[in-house]
Parts: sequence; C-alpha cells; structure tokens
Amino acid sequence: MELTFVMFKPDCIQRGLLGRILSRFDDKGLRLVAMKMLRVSPSLAKQHYAEHVSKPFYPGLEQFITASPVVACVFAGPEVIRVVREMLGATSGLKAAAGTIRGDYSASRQMNLVHASDAPESASREIAIYFKPEEMQAWEPCLAEWLQAEGEV
Repeated sequence: MELTFVMFKPDCIQRGLLGRILSRFDDKGLRLVAMKMLRVSPSLAKQHYAEHVSKPFYPGLEQFITASPVVACVFAGPEVIRVVREMLGATSGLKAAAGTIRGDYSASRQMNLVHASDAPESASREIAIYFKPEEMQAWEPCLAEWLQAEGEV
C-alpha cells in the first residue's frame, strides 16, 4: 500500500476548511495512518522546502507556512500519491478545475490550502520529517472489502 504526506496549510486552518477537506479524503476511501497539528518553525520550513530555500520567493513562503498551525497527515491507499494530487487540482486555485479541492476553495497559488507529496521519494522524505515510525498506525478498515476489489491493492 502506497503512502503519501499531506499538509493542511495555515490558510486551510484559518478558514475553517480542515474538516470539509479532510472528509473528501475519507469519502474517497483513503486510509489516514498518521495525523498531528503543529506549528512549522523556520528551521522546519527550510527542511521541508529545501529545494526552494535559495529561490527569491522563499522568504514569503516561509513567512506563510510559519504564520499559523498546520495539520500534517499520512494517507495510505492504492496509487495514493496520484489520487491525492488529482483531488487537489492545479497548484493555483485560479487554474484548478471545479470539483477539485483547490478549484472549489482556493483563488491563490501560494494560499492553496493543502500540500501533498508529488512522488514516492518526496513522500518518504516528507513523512520522515514530520513523523517517527511509531507515530504511524497501520490498520485495516472493516469496510476494506467494499473499497477495492480483491487484487486491486
């Protein structure tokens, strides 16, 4: 079962959209295996966004991500990285299709509510930044047989 990292960003928390957006992942049948609320420090932001630290837009990104609490999560499911990215829509809420999370709730490129890993390598790296192995909860939903047919996982 594939894992992905998802962060509900400060704008999501401040706008009171966490429950609404989280329920969309739950409705899809994705399995929540770890979750915590935290405040991203400047040093944690530099670790998370390491590839952007030297870019001119980074100071604004750091200011945004450290401005308010976030909720960090790990979801599991078949092709979960691709599925979550498609559910989010284009990075800019102005370009995201209606029906996607960003298309429905965002009108900004930076304030786009949710971050999600874009590849297995970034998912592994980001999960390790935010969660210790013992914080991950492997579990099987009692409705699993109704979410995917046998052999699809």
